[in-house]
Amino acid sequence: MFFDWAAQPFFTVITTFIFGPYFVARMTADPVSAQTAWSNAATISGIAIAILAPVLGSIADQSGARKPWIAFFAVIKIACLMLLWTAAPGSSVGFVMLLMILASVAAEFSIVFNDSMMPRLVSQQDVGRISNIAWGLGYLGGMIVLIFVVLFLSANPSTGVTLLGAQPLFGLDPALGEDARVTGPISAVWYFIFILPMFFFTPDAAKGKALGAAVRSGFKEIGHTLAELRNRTPILRFLLGRMIYQDGVNGLLILGGVFAAAMFGWSTMEVGIYGIILNVVAIFGCLLAGRIDRLLGSKVVVVTSLSLLILATLGIISTGVDFTLFGFVSLPVSTTDGLFATPAEKAYILYGLLIGVSFGPVQASSRSYLARSVALHEAGRYFGIYALSGRATSFMATLSFSLLTAWSGSARVGMASMLIFLTVGVVILWKTPYPAANAGES
Repeated sequence: MFFDWAAQPFFTVITTFIFGPYFVARMTADPVSAQTAWSNAATISGIAIAILAPVLGSIADQSGARKPWIAFFAVIKIACLMLLWTAAPGSSVGFVMLLMILASVAAEFSIVFNDSMMPRLVSQQDVGRISNIAWGLGYLGGMIVLIFVVLFLSANPSTGVTLLGAQPLFGLDPALGEDARVTGPISAVWYFIFILPMFFFTPDAAKGKALGAAVRSGFKEIGHTLAELRNRTPILRFLLGRMIYQDGVNGLLILGGVFAAAMFGWSTMEVGIYGIILNVVAIFGCLLAGRIDRLLGSKVVVVTSLSLLILATLGIISTGVDFTLFGFVSLPVSTTDGLFATPAEKAYILYGLLIGVSFGPVQASSRSYLARSVALHEAGRYFGIYALSGRATSFMATLSFSLLTAWSGSARVGMASMLIFLTVGVVILWKTPYPAANAGES
């Protein structure tokens, strides 16, 4: 559980609510091109993860111990996050994209090894509840960091003071983007401190083959696993559905914050408060989903969450600066003074609440869906395939956003493509048995 607590601030304050919107709205002078660049970085990292995650999962099963791998990727992630401090306005976009790609890949590979530990530590009856609680704990950790940034570090660029009316801590200058850039080092330190309990107290699998032999066996095993999937149709169907709907979820998480920042001109402070609202809702969503998962199963949680995300996406893309529901509801702008001053911004937040209550459970219960469907000795390779299913076509979601946004000049058109991924995924999952195992499998 502490791994999720340690890892989540990277996704909360870096990719979604603080650094990402800063990269789009303030680091460069062209928000549309910056959104495309941010999306392209996610696309490249998604391709790298899709290619390598299944191999690493198979290697994990052969080498046994997961912690050394988590430590290796932690070093890469922490170093890249520390270097985000250098992303001043006007600095190299390419260098920042490289840092984000490496950090994202390292973060995802760490998750593969952590998730593959779960079936060994938790009974099948409790795996859904524990997975959702851990995810909710992660959101709490991310929210604590986000609140700290919003209240004490981020400031209005025009006034130079924080939401509390004080100067930012450490003498940070919002005009130079320091209030957003500092989230890199903060996330790095947070991650380092709070993965230590996992290393000290969580039992790891016994050490298996030596590294060289594990790598050779891992490459061989991944081919066997992919061939084996042809005879395990329920798991194959689940992974296919998850591959598609997770693309839509990833797209919303990666692009939702930057989309709002570009449309409404939100500052770091406003995007941060929006993120806090979503994370508060997400914590309660995960706690509720954990109970539902234990009573009704993971599939009910995932399908319900995806349905809410589809509604939320429809609401988001139907909203402009002075309207919602594709113009059927007019929301005239009377003032832009204050936080979320316009009616359209308030409507956007309401749609965001649906995302907040859904995006944690859909991922946590997808994790427990698979954990209940595979045997202990194959958890590493199947969670590697699971990471593949979450990333194999993730470049399609961000790439479709990039292409449609560049073609139309409208980020709203690009965001609409997320509906395709969410809808097709839930249709496939609807026909998938639960657990996703053939008769007689355990």
